[in-house]
Amino acid sequence: MSDTEGPEPGHPLKSFGRPVADRRQLLTKSLWIGIWLVFLASPVRDLLRAGHGGAATVFGWLGLAAFVVCYLNLVFRYTARVLDRRLVHVSFGALLALAVVLSFAFGTAWLGLYVYVAVSAGAVLPLRQAACVIPAVTGVMILIGLRTDSVADLLGSLAVLTLLVGFAMTGVRELVRTTIELRQARATVAQLAANEERLRLARDLHDLLGHSLSLITLKSELAGRMLPAHPDKAAQQVADIEQVSRQALVDVREAVSGYRRRTLAGELAGARTALTAAGVEADVPLEAPEVLPGEEGETALAWALREAVTNVVRHSGARRCTVAISSRHTLDGPVVELSVEDDGRGGPATAPGNGLTGLAERVEAVGGVLDAGPGARRGFRLTARVPLGGGAGDGDSAAPRDLRL
Repeated sequence: MSDTEGPEPGHPLKSFGRPVADRRQLLTKSLWIGIWLVFLASPVRDLLRAGHGGAATVFGWLGLAAFVVCYLNLVFRYTARVLDRRLVHVSFGALLALAVVLSFAFGTAWLGLYVYVAVSAGAVLPLRQAACVIPAVTGVMILIGLRTDSVADLLGSLAVLTLLVGFAMTGVRELVRTTIELRQARATVAQLAANEERLRLARDLHDLLGHSLSLITLKSELAGRMLPAHPDKAAQQVADIEQVSRQALVDVREAVSGYRRRTLAGELAGARTALTAAGVEADVPLEAPEVLPGEEGETALAWALREAVTNVVRHSGARRCTVAISSRHTLDGPVVELSVEDDGRGGPATAPGNGLTGLAERVEAVGGVLDAGPGARRGFRLTARVPLGGGAGDGDSAAPRDLRL
């Protein structure tokens, strides 16, 4: 087992609120927008069946093509972010003008174009402007439609639809932009956290090593001066240097172990993110319980959670994963129990693999027990129990061996 990996960056389902990055995302977005071109069925049918003259038919096809290009340009490029407000206003004005000219020239069958105009207004215009423009577009549609239809017919069909779709698009646009802002905020928070961690590491290393290195330098100079005339005193200074350096090495080991230690709270957040990114419904506690075993026991539980979630993401094909943490009293004393259960394909029918074997050894090293097997109904369930006192065993047994300097 290894670290959990999320979906690839180009995953089309993860591109909501982001610019198109590759051909797959372009196809996905094109299909989604193309579905709504169904309202162009009436103008197309009118051009094919109404028997317009040759020049009028050519004008209609060219005008309809220009309308579609203008509409797609607006919703493709400016829904998430508007870089050039003047260009947006010009494009929207051209879209509205094409809708007015075509519907005035060809009649009622072309009034559906105003639905696209309202959608574009909701997608690219500021909220206050959109709130005024969408009703205005609906009014223009009613005025042009009065040449052939009654007000009641127009209000009962396209007018209400145009208003609802236009204002619904403003909500979609705000959702897209809010999603972008949340992603940017998360990236900023992550960067600030990384910077704060680097500063904390720098402070800790300065506090740990600053005094020791200064003392080593001072005693080295003193030993050098004493060496010719007083070799016995110089030897004492060298012994002091060795003692100080050994203590500094111990301090650095402890500091690095603290930075590298897995915590249950951190792994819960990572599990929630990994499962959601993989499209698995995650039922994960928002925070770790207040009552936890000691450092070694918590580290073992954190590794168990990490490895279990990795298996769910990579191998189970599950749609839902439930993580639960609770304190229990057993015959051997109080324990903290972690369970991870999914509704996927289940575990291997043969003996456990190296991953589960190594995880069991890690949990047993702190006096705990690991159980793995089929879930209550289907899927796979992994349960780790660690004594509330923190477990037995060497402190290094629950942590990776590569922490030694």
